[in-house]
Amino acid sequence: MNSVSNAFRVATYNIHKGVQGIGPARRLEIHNLGHAIEQLDADIVCLQEVRKMNSLAATQFSRWPDLPQADFLAPEGYTAVYETNAITRHGEHGNALLTRWPVLRTSHRDISDHRFEQRGLLHVAIDVDGHTVHTIVVHLGLIRGSRKRQIIQLGNFIEREIPPDEAVIVAGDFNDWGARMRYSMNAMGLRDSSDLRGPRTLTFPSRMPVAQLDFIYGRRLDPVSCTVPRGPIWARMSDHLPLVTDFVLSKQ
Repeated sequence: MNSVSNAFRVATYNIHKGVQGIGPARRLEIHNLGHAIEQLDADIVCLQEVRKMNSLAATQFSRWPDLPQADFLAPEGYTAVYETNAITRHGEHGNALLTRWPVLRTSHRDISDHRFEQRGLLHVAIDVDGHTVHTIVVHLGLIRGSRKRQIIQLGNFIEREIPPDEAVIVAGDFNDWGARMRYSMNAMGLRDSSDLRGPRTLTFPSRMPVAQLDFIYGRRLDPVSCTVPRGPIWARMSDHLPLVTDFVLSKQ
């Protein structure tokens, strides 16, 4: 998407571990997700609920990829960065980032609020047209109090690890009904890219979206547009829809 200097596209997508449905109706969607992510034509793709491996699913689905899902989903020429958040009986899953821009460095922080929900923060510094853009992928907790404490941890991380004059993106599944975390994010200097005039950017549930749970926030970046792909194909691949934002680097 980088046909204009300093312009780039960011997408965030909770892929529901590449599997949809319940019981006998469960179906493998990871191959369709690979095509879909390529169609987004995003320079940076932030993914949640990404499986590194799962021994049970590998036996249940004959077309289960041999590669970890982040590597499998990365379009040609992209770098895949993955970090595990949760270890389960049959495997592990976490957050991932795919990018066509050079990766400068990566880090990961455990931001779990209690033992029943394992959550992490994936930080990737990316060279976008000669400018460092720090991208943080998050998947916040289901409990409101947990989300508030995780946002505090996020703010502390940004203040400690990222220079104040460098651009920041925070993207992911915030589980934020009613966009209540927006005020805390704004207080950190992060602007909600979907807070633009235009159609509502509802992302959940995918078949009949009634809420926006997925957000892309930016600092020292100007959002140009924010969209949500819709249609029957998108509705079947995950319980979330992707959120896509076009940015230009701020001149401030």
